[in-house]
Amino acid sequence: MQGEQFSETARALRDGDLDAAKVTPAERLLLEFISTLTRHAYKITDEQVQGLRDASWSDEQIAEAVYIGALFNLFVRLADAFDIHPPPERELGGDVPRAVRPDSR
Repeated sequence: MQGEQFSETARALRDGDLDAAKVTPAERLLLEFISTLTRHAYKITDEQVQGLRDASWSDEQIAEAVYIGALFNLFVRLADAFDIHPPPERELGGDVPRAVRPDSR
């Protein structure tokens, strides 16, 4: 999600506030599933996966969500282990230098 129209949703998702995020019920189910994957992957149940299917997510989409969620978890753990932080211009609401802005031509 990019662009000003999504900033509120992006902020809510960054803060882990699904109630404030403007997402569909199906998207919320998928985000809750990824939250389970992130916190307690061993607690994922067949019923939770079936709930995603019932919300019209295909097995391929569910698998892709698992792959992406697992990769992001890997990246976060590596960054934490090596004390790597994003530059300020990449932080939500950070001050982006004019040279980095796409409209700086």
